[in-house]
Amino acid sequence: MLQQRTIKTLTRAVGVGLHSGQRVELTLRPAQPDTGIVFRRVELPEPVDIPITATAVVDTRMASTIGAGGAKVHTVEHLMSACAGLGLDNLYIDITAEEVPILDGSSASFVFLLQSAGVELQNVPKRFIRVTRPVEVREGEGHNLKWARLEPYHGFKLRFEIDFAHPAVDSTGQSVEFDLGSGNYARDIARARTFGFTKDVEMLRTSGLALGGGLDNAIVMDDYKVLNADGLRYDDEFAKHKILDAMGDLYLVGKPLLAAYSAFRSGHGMNNQLLRALLAQPDAWEVVSFDNERQAPTGFAQPARAW
Repeated sequence: MLQQRTIKTLTRAVGVGLHSGQRVELTLRPAQPDTGIVFRRVELPEPVDIPITATAVVDTRMASTIGAGGAKVHTVEHLMSACAGLGLDNLYIDITAEEVPILDGSSASFVFLLQSAGVELQNVPKRFIRVTRPVEVREGEGHNLKWARLEPYHGFKLRFEIDFAHPAVDSTGQSVEFDLGSGNYARDIARARTFGFTKDVEMLRTSGLALGGGLDNAIVMDDYKVLNADGLRYDDEFAKHKILDAMGDLYLVGKPLLAAYSAFRSGHGMNNQLLRALLAQPDAWEVVSFDNERQAPTGFAQPARAW
C-alpha cells in the first residue's frame, strides 16, 4: 500500500513576510491521517483553522492567499511546494501572523525544516486526484496570451515557459520541465528564488506589498541585469521558480495530482482557475489510491530524497 505521510516531530521557523514585512513564527506539527494540510492562525483571540482546498484561495495578487472565517494566510505557495515535493499529506501549520515567512525566497528552507522533522509513514492509503482528460484555461491573444493545462499522466510532471522580455531573464533558460518521479525536487527545484524588478518595487510598496523583500530573499533586477552579488543559483532559475510556484499552487487542491501540467506565462491566479475548472468537471478526474506500490507511478513510493 502506498501510505500517507506526515512529519515525525514538530519543527519551527521565524522570519518576515515578503509583502507585509511582519515578523512571523511558524510551527509545523504532525497530523492524523486524512487531516490534510491545515493552516492555523494561532495569534487570534479565537484561533482559526484554514484547511487547504482550491476554493479556500481568496486572493492571487502577487501570491496565493487562503482564507476562512474572516482570517487569511498570504504567500502559502513556497511552503506548499515543499510539502508537494516531499509528498506530505497531513500537517498542521501554526502561524502567528497573516503571511508565511519568505525565508530565503525559495522552498529550500522549508524542505530542510520538514526533512529535519523526519517523514512518518501512516497506515492509511495515500489518495491522489487522477486527471482523466485534458482541462485548460487561457486568457488573452497574441502577445498577451497565457494558458495552463492539465492532461492525463501516470505520475506528476510540469513544464513551464516564461516570456518576460527582459535582458537578464531572456539570457537564461526560458522553458523548464520537471518530473517528480525521475527528478530530485530538493536539488533541482527547491532552491529557485522568487524574483522582482526594481521598477516594480516602489509601486508595490505604495500598495503595501513587498515590504519585507530584499536581496537576501529574492532575485532583484534593474532594467538590464541581476543585482544580487552572488548571481543565480541555476542557469534557468526564473523558469524553475515558476515550476516551484506551480507545484505549490496546484497542491492547494488538497491531494497530490496524477497529471501533466504545462503552462505559458501562467501565474497564481491562472493556476487556481485551472484547479477550479478541473473540479467543476467531475468526468475529468477521479480519486485513486494504490494497494500495490508497484502500480504507483515511479518515485512516489520512496521517501523523498534528501539533497
